[in-house]
Amino acid sequence: MKNLILPIGLLSLYSSAFAQQMPERPNVLLIYADDIGYGDLSCNGTSAVRTPNVEKLASEGIRFTNAHCAAATSTPSRYALLTGEYAWRREGTGIAAGNAAMIITPERYTIADMFKDAGYQTGVVGKWHLGLGNETGKQDWNGVVKPNPADLGFDYSYIMAATADRTPCIFMENGRGVGLDPNDPVYVSYTENFPGEPTGKDNPELLRMFPSHGHDQSIVNGISRIGYMKGGKSALWRDEDIADSITAHAIRFIEKSQQSKEPFFLYLATNDIHVPRVPHQRFAGKSGLGPRGDALLSFDWTVGQVMETLKKLNLDDNTIVILSSDNGAVIDDGYQDRAVELLGDHKATGVYRGGKYSSYEGGTRVPCIIRWKGQITPGVSDYLVSQVDWFASFASMCGVELPVGSAPDSENHLNSWFESNAKGRIWTVEHNVQNNLSITDGVWKYIPAANGPAINKQTNTELGNNPTEDQLYNLLSDPGERINVADGNQELVQKMRSELVRIIESGQHIQSGYFISK
Repeated sequence: MKNLILPIGLLSLYSSAFAQQMPERPNVLLIYADDIGYGDLSCNGTSAVRTPNVEKLASEGIRFTNAHCAAATSTPSRYALLTGEYAWRREGTGIAAGNAAMIITPERYTIADMFKDAGYQTGVVGKWHLGLGNETGKQDWNGVVKPNPADLGFDYSYIMAATADRTPCIFMENGRGVGLDPNDPVYVSYTENFPGEPTGKDNPELLRMFPSHGHDQSIVNGISRIGYMKGGKSALWRDEDIADSITAHAIRFIEKSQQSKEPFFLYLATNDIHVPRVPHQRFAGKSGLGPRGDALLSFDWTVGQVMETLKKLNLDDNTIVILSSDNGAVIDDGYQDRAVELLGDHKATGVYRGGKYSSYEGGTRVPCIIRWKGQITPGVSDYLVSQVDWFASFASMCGVELPVGSAPDSENHLNSWFESNAKGRIWTVEHNVQNNLSITDGVWKYIPAANGPAINKQTNTELGNNPTEDQLYNLLSDPGERINVADGNQELVQKMRSELVRIIESGQHIQSGYFISK
């Protein structure tokens, strides 16, 4: 049983910049993009693609220039967001396979549990990528797969069973496959193919999009994926319709919530712009940057649709809208979609080095906007903020006392989320694909010497790993992390190293393995 704590005075903990009493509890809409980098959205000034709906959102809220996700890859970022705990503290929180068991166990107190305790209706729509079921590879995809998001505090869920590039390629609604025909059950394997089923590796003549690395197993809609599957033909998604389906179900959740007297928390996790990038025909060819740029237009459309729904339902003034991304940008992530060739002047990570998978800033410095019409004064914040703090900050807003041991790395920085001139975090820890850690105070960035490849050759991403040298960068004078000043600043190096060690050792859980060299 989870330790349920009831709210103790919603909004009573606001700073003096806010009214002490509000007429209604605010809804909370969290729009969480996939693989969208700091420079991918035009509001941040380096995008070759106009994203006007996001621009409007930014103009009406606070645009953060120094916001970080908790890790440079999807699963650990999402884990940290929902649990308030850095994923590197726990074994098994790396990039989840398509048949992974649910990584967050039901007894964990999550941000959805917190909102439920505050009297909210809770929903998750879109990409999940945190596993389903209680045993890897043992899910019965034709029944109700448990545990599922309902066991983590979500009243409603409409999620991708795995990811767009992994089998099974179906949606799950409240734990059950959508549109499955009992006479054509779906089967999934991550060890061997099913007899007679074509693959991208053996049957390239059946493909309409070719892999650049990996992604050469079962073929769905002319695109080969990671993993094998057979059956379930009536439930298979059409890639062009994924964004439409996610958006429609998000809108439906908002509409149904409006009929209730309770506020809602909706975690809207879009698939855009993750591979394979196959945007709807409305967007195909419109950006000039190929499918990756077209998928940015699709994401912007989703933002516009949900914002229009809030206005239509008269919920616009009383809904906090947050927009961010799970990790930094990646250009070629496994399919030949000409993203590299058509990149042109587009700067997907802005001025920042690296990208998805990396210890450099491009891995975790992501777009971030928060808007609450009439309550948050529009502006720009350069202060350091981290997604891991959404949990404790919104618990403070809702007046929910968190159970002992929950959200151990989440800090209450409500003021810094709601006021552009309020100082944020002192430190935040960043986490790359090799489980190597780094630390920043928003001005200085320290990357300890650690093992691992310097470059992910498949994606052409600099990973920041150096087995022999510490790295220290001044992010104000050198945002691209090109001038390593560690040798001339050993006192600061030792201070930041000590702080990183303190944070690592402060948690109840320390995952085995190395994070920084001894």
